[in-house]
Amino acid sequence: MSIDIQIKTILFSLIYGFVFSFVIGLNYKYICGKGLFSFILSFMLVLVFTLIFFIGLKYINYGVFHCHEVLAIIIGFLLENLMYSFVEKKFKK
Repeated sequence: MSIDIQIKTILFSLIYGFVFSFVIGLNYKYICGKGLFSFILSFMLVLVFTLIFFIGLKYINYGVFHCHEVLAIIIGFLLENLMYSFVEKKFKK
């Protein structure tokens, strides 16, 4: 795999992790409750995001999946959580 495809894949995975974390946070905060409907809605949300990820991978690098993409997703997830807590502290005053 060439370096430009690797960079595109890592950036896509990083942005994906960031967006996925943000949407899951919104889902948890506003949509989720107790009951079967909220469970089904959360499950469908995760399925749709998984499908979006693999469609993006197919477009960028023909669907080849590497372990460094998982690391980039986790880093994106953690960055979004850190930014959310920073913004929450900044604007809660």
